[in-house]
Amino acid sequence: MRKILFAASECVPFIKTGGLADVVGSLPKYFNKKEYDVRVMLPKYMCMKQEWKDKMEYKTHFYLDLSWRKQYVGIMEMNLDGVTFYFIDNEYYFAGPTPYGNIYEDVEKFAFFSRAVLSALPLIDFRPDIIHCHDWQTGLIPVYLDNFRFGGEFYQGIKTVMTIHNLKFQGVWDKKTIQDITGLPDYYFTADKLEAYEDANYLKGGIVYADKVTTVSCSYAEEIKTEFYGERLNGLMNARANCLSGIVNGIDYEVYNPKTDKMIQKRYSVDTFRRDKKKNKLALQEELGLEVNDKKMMIGIVSRLTDQKGFDLIAYIMDELCQDDIQLVVLGTGEERYENMFRHFAWKYDKKVSANIYYSEEMSHKVYASCDAFLMPSLFEPCGLSQLMSLRYGTVPIVRETGGLRDTVEPYNEFEKTGTGFSFSNYNAHEMLGIIRYAEKIYYERKREWNKIAERGMRKDFSWKNSAKQYEKLYEEM
Repeated sequence: MRKILFAASECVPFIKTGGLADVVGSLPKYFNKKEYDVRVMLPKYMCMKQEWKDKMEYKTHFYLDLSWRKQYVGIMEMNLDGVTFYFIDNEYYFAGPTPYGNIYEDVEKFAFFSRAVLSALPLIDFRPDIIHCHDWQTGLIPVYLDNFRFGGEFYQGIKTVMTIHNLKFQGVWDKKTIQDITGLPDYYFTADKLEAYEDANYLKGGIVYADKVTTVSCSYAEEIKTEFYGERLNGLMNARANCLSGIVNGIDYEVYNPKTDKMIQKRYSVDTFRRDKKKNKLALQEELGLEVNDKKMMIGIVSRLTDQKGFDLIAYIMDELCQDDIQLVVLGTGEERYENMFRHFAWKYDKKVSANIYYSEEMSHKVYASCDAFLMPSLFEPCGLSQLMSLRYGTVPIVRETGGLRDTVEPYNEFEKTGTGFSFSNYNAHEMLGIIRYAEKIYYERKREWNKIAERGMRKDFSWKNSAKQYEKLYEEM
């Protein structure tokens, strides 16, 4: 039986700010239970819902010397869906209304968390073969582990995997402060270890010291070796290329299932979507005050409204796009200029554009189930989950060929009659508009072809089962 510990700063259903939480919450359930004992360790945030806190059981506590101060570490435990979760309790660090705050507080909080994770292991009687660290918040775990190995044989032979969910976030702060916070010897603060451009960098430390480095799609693993995507760590990514691999995220096929989804108007399957999917569209058009017409092509967007997601391209061609025979439904929040841009167009073209500047899980399911196409023109996209959800619901993705989008959406080929979506390669607004219009043409003039594209997408398997198998293989190699 192999023992694996996931360490992360967020995890559904306890706390979520992004896709990282989906991975940490869903993936452990899909490992082969006979061969793998996968457990998860998280901070116990004050802002977690009370219902979760009530279910946790006190396991033990101890005090941790963090360079010059002693800190309480409580360990709570809970079982959910057959997975054991541990929560590190410390009200000084994990109070506050959100899991993350100011970076100068976060670097101390997650140094404490990384140290506490390793210190807790002997006390909970769980010695993992592999600690799987997620993003910069756990980047110090492989570094501390290296440091702990000098201290006792309990830690000898524990391997680590560092998964990068988004290289943009690295946990960077000035070297002197980090030395003081972490209590690590000077030895670790050199350019080949934690130091990067005069500062200390948590993620870099994790990448340097981990036995294997993964990221959330094969294309992104290649892209981050280049200057454009490498966020100033491309040299390091190339140096570690022999240990670097990409494994695409999955989505929870029980939660995202048009056959059983309670949040949508009319359920459907790959066999009935031609007849039943449009009933969702009619209901959503009515709910949002758009022109009610099941023949109108409806394009959906569910996203954070930021530059990374390609909204500068959309802003540039929005007026032209609104001249077309389409409807656009937007759901999400983000930068004020994009929020206001969509509000403006929803006012100007009130029967065509619906701007829903908030986030709701239920509304997102309605958008995936109702729309004909889904637009995702990201500048970079480590993996992306929205295109996987839209494929699952028979909503044809229109994406830019980058990162996980390139790995999961096969571009439509009208000659070979293959493909599950539409894609464009250059980050260019009119190239995007061109491919949207090509999709419109197929939708309006070759409806049977369009349905075939949607059907092929629905038959694809991007469940966690698939990803879990690849992680199992990675663990075996180690």
